[in-house]
Formats: sequence, C-alpha cells, structure tokens
Amino acid sequence: MPRLLIVHHTPSPGMQALFEQVVAGATTDEIEGVEVVRRAALSATASDVLEADGYLLGTPANLGYISGALKHFFDTIYYPCLDSTAGRPFGYYVHGNEGVEGAQRAIRSITTGLSWQQVAEPVTVLGAPGKADLAACWELGATVAAGLMIE
Repeated sequence: MPRLLIVHHTPSPGMQALFEQVVAGATTDEIEGVEVVRRAALSATASDVLEADGYLLGTPANLGYISGALKHFFDTIYYPCLDSTAGRPFGYYVHGNEGVEGAQRAIRSITTGLSWQQVAEPVTVLGAPGKADLAACWELGATVAAGLMIE
C-alpha cells in the first residue's frame, strides 16, 4: 500500500487549522489504498522518509525562512535519503505573518537537491487562515494522496 508522509511543524492555531485540512483531504473517503502517516518535524526520521512513497510538508515562515524544526528534519534525512527517494512526489504549505518567500525558496532548494518532484501548487497563507486557505489545504492533501493511489 502506498504511504504518504506528512511532516509538519504546527506551533500555532493557524498552522493547526491548515494541518487538519491537509490531513482531511489526504484521508477523504475518495482516496483509497493510501496510508497516511503524520509526523512532527522534530520526530520524523530517515526511516519514515524511506518507507514513504510521497510527502507533504508544512511549516511556518519564521524570520523569512522555514522553521528550525523543518530544517532539522531536512538536515537529518538529507544524505540518508538522497539516492533512495529521488523522483518521489511532494507538496507543501507555508504560513507566515509577514512573508513566505524565503521559506518557499528554502523548500524548493532542498527538495531540488533531493530530486523530489513537486506535484501540486504550494499553499501559502499570510495572516489568519481564511475559508479559501483551508479549502486549498484540503485540496493539497487530496491531490498529493490521489497521486499515490494504485490503479
């Protein structure tokens, strides 16, 4: 059974709301035969990454960059997973209060180095998440999970 790994750093109510919608989309009844595994960024391991077939990443934008927790995740898994995960699909969401460009740049740079393939447009949210932001996160979760379904 294909496995989707959701790696997230969720330190705020806004991030929690986005995370819940990503999970809801990935686990909707229409998605069949995909196991969804959730890991906080500080507890996700290289084994988690190697055992997954696709990834969803969630981070706040802190001081113009990804969270330290997500950076730690990437530092931990980068070399152990470099060759084995090339070509795997991923998507991501970022929440910030002032800007998310630096965080997006960091995710693109690191995932390019890993040779992961972005399969959905990122969801970027500034300020309190609104209804459209929550719907976009649901869609992100559903899109990445649906791409892993076995036909």
